[in-house]
Amino acid sequence: MSISQTIHAFADLAIQTGSWKEMDRLYLQNRILGMIGEDALEPIEQTESVDPLELLDTLMEQAKSNNVIGALQADYDILEAQLTDLLTPSPAAVNEQFAQLYEDRPEAATDYFYQLCKKNNYIKTKAIAQNIVFPTKSEYGILEITINLSKPEKDPKQIAAERTSVSVNYPKCLLCMENEGYKGRINHPARTNHRIIRMSLDDEAWGLQYSPYAYYNEHAIVLSEEHRPMKISKETFKRLLSITEFLPHYFVGSNADLPIVGGSILSHDHYQGGRHTFAMAEADIEKSFELSRFKSVQAGIVKWPMSVIRLQGQTISELTEAADWILSQWRAYSDETVQVRAYSEDGTPHHTITPIARRRGELFELDLVLRDNNVSEEYPDGIFHPHKEVHHIKKENIGLIEVMGLAVLPPRLAEELKEVESYLLGQKNEMADYHKDWAAQLKASKTITSQNVTAIIQEAVGKVFEQVLLDAGVFKRDAQGQEAFQRFIDYLQ
Repeated sequence: MSISQTIHAFADLAIQTGSWKEMDRLYLQNRILGMIGEDALEPIEQTESVDPLELLDTLMEQAKSNNVIGALQADYDILEAQLTDLLTPSPAAVNEQFAQLYEDRPEAATDYFYQLCKKNNYIKTKAIAQNIVFPTKSEYGILEITINLSKPEKDPKQIAAERTSVSVNYPKCLLCMENEGYKGRINHPARTNHRIIRMSLDDEAWGLQYSPYAYYNEHAIVLSEEHRPMKISKETFKRLLSITEFLPHYFVGSNADLPIVGGSILSHDHYQGGRHTFAMAEADIEKSFELSRFKSVQAGIVKWPMSVIRLQGQTISELTEAADWILSQWRAYSDETVQVRAYSEDGTPHHTITPIARRRGELFELDLVLRDNNVSEEYPDGIFHPHKEVHHIKKENIGLIEVMGLAVLPPRLAEELKEVESYLLGQKNEMADYHKDWAAQLKASKTITSQNVTAIIQEAVGKVFEQVLLDAGVFKRDAQGQEAFQRFIDYLQ
């Protein structure tokens, strides 16, 4: 396909979105022509149907050839977002279409928005496809493992350019609404093709968007219009449950609001949700109990590596009150027998909750994962954090996604695990020293062949992730830990 045919076909796609008319064709074609540095366009009678991302790649390659963009990834991303913005209706039009479809059914509205964000390449489907993903069995259900290869690593030229770039405090962070339509710059991603669905929670302005580098199906982000720090509070529980009322086919949860046990962005109040069922959601209640102050709320301990209390109820208000009561009690609770300490001597708080809300038929359901960010001489990275023995696989914070049973592992493992395979097969290898003890144990305990080596390593990685979650659990799964958990349950009565 010639470059003229590509431009015509891309203009066809723009018109098909409904935001442009046939009368706009010349305008669109000339816009594309100018963006990629071409001077003239040949007349084309008809164009064949081609995948939008293939057309986009061709246009971007032509822009490179014409020296419109250089070698920096930021320059590439800015132009790419400007081109795909032509495939994207205006924010008002997207919100109007979402609202119209929502009247029919919520699923139709999110289907529309999700497909739009994939078609206009805001959701980086080609990059996400590079991730290594596999399930693994555990005592607690099917855990999911992802080795994250989707986010491009910065090259030295990009890093050097960022160091010398002018500091600009706009948008304030990656989650601010001001990102919608923002051109981007050397140290801030391009967001020209970005759209946000407006919504109201607790009489506050919030927005719904999707994650560009999704870790699971329909990975959504719900963000406050106000740039303010994350905080787990009574209002958090109410908002999460209200979101499941608005989008009953989505779960939604919040990262914790303290360092070590919190997420990567604590500076902007936001939640994550989506259309995905995690292992934790399918885990059974292993012990029910009654909250004397909230007779209508069903409560129980979830069979899960971390310490999880599950609440179910008919109304948002009753669940909100019960969750807030548990949060207030947990924040002040200490049990020195299991190294659980609510405050440091200087008054620094160490307890919070990672909450996850979902619908269970007509019931509202709220999982409360107890978190403690204390450190010690033995565990300087965190007492309830992945311990040193598992750092060769995972040493980063355990946030919302991992809590629910999906491991997001660093990209280094893609190549490192290949070297472990070579070692297990007795082949020449450059295996990292920090994998040697683990790999030696595998070699001694398994009959390994070229046919089963990958499956053995994947199973072993799953076991390590299970241990990661056990490390992060406040009340351990042994007898001492479970007795301590029961003491906290009794404390709630």
